[in-house]
Amino acid sequence: MTIEGNKDEADRCIEIAQNAFSAGNVEKAERFLLKAERLYPTTRAKELLTRVRATAPSGAPKRSPPSTPSAEEIRRRKPPSHQAPQREYTQDQLDAVRRINTKCKDYYEILGVSKEAPDSDIKKAYKKLALQLHPDKNHAPGAAEAFKAIGNAAAILTDPEKRKQYDLRGEEPAHSPHTHHQTYYARGFESDLTAEELFNMFFGATAFPGGGPTVYSRRRARDPEPRDSHTGLVQLLPVLVLVLLSMMSGFFISEPVFSLTPSSKYPVPRETVNLKVPYYVKENFHTDYQGSLRRLEMAIEEEYIVGLRHACQRERNYRDSMAWKARNFGDTKQYAEAQRLRTPSCEKLHNLQH
Repeated sequence: MTIEGNKDEADRCIEIAQNAFSAGNVEKAERFLLKAERLYPTTRAKELLTRVRATAPSGAPKRSPPSTPSAEEIRRRKPPSHQAPQREYTQDQLDAVRRINTKCKDYYEILGVSKEAPDSDIKKAYKKLALQLHPDKNHAPGAAEAFKAIGNAAAILTDPEKRKQYDLRGEEPAHSPHTHHQTYYARGFESDLTAEELFNMFFGATAFPGGGPTVYSRRRARDPEPRDSHTGLVQLLPVLVLVLLSMMSGFFISEPVFSLTPSSKYPVPRETVNLKVPYYVKENFHTDYQGSLRRLEMAIEEEYIVGLRHACQRERNYRDSMAWKARNFGDTKQYAEAQRLRTPSCEKLHNLQH
């Protein structure tokens, strides 16, 4: 309804109220004047409402208090039983979610570790936060986003190559309240795994069975164990199998013949004949390697190119996100800087293909 339509309807309500007031029906007059005020507030309606209310105690019958509702009315008002109850959360859980979603500027701050932290500290921090922020346990608003953030942080920072590239991006400027916070701390890097897949890699798929807030805890020694020993052994069997397989893997899986980065184990530099890709081998490579050198170098070049493609895609994503942010805020200087961002992996890939 338009403003003019509201005004006409309000005038009509005032006329009805005046007639009711003249007839001594104070309650009806007050009701229509309140409606007029909601439709189109006027001084005329306010003044008449003041007069009506001034005469209400002596001149108009008061509304009788509502009677006690019957059992049938209470039953009708009761919300349907199938409606899900509101999930509760603690202030500590909400604070943990807000810290990650609004205050952290990089993956290191998200996990609460230093930039020199080893893999063991990163994994330990992730496991602690994952149990605290998993959406099946933490029902605070934004918990799912925070859970995804710590998963991305752990996946990137435990991958040496991705961590190196991530660190090269440097510090991002303080984020604006108008853009998504994740754009800044991610710097264009996200895990190839989902947050749940990463969680299951650390804890197994049954960490929170049935979607309920199951928490890892140790049973006190004095508490009786309700399950018999056979049931416990059956449940431990998958764990024992995994431990046994990990112990035996060293006997069946040989070490790589080469590495694309030098190390104390692969100190001898070499270069492929075709694409001149640098790689490194062990000191005993010339005497111990019995395979086809041509096939080995083809595999090296393929792995090198695949790595360049992934790195190139990340560099382009980062450049595009910075350009989008600059366009969104109309920042021509920042947009020009984004356009000048180099993509070294893409350049290397281009040179190999031409």
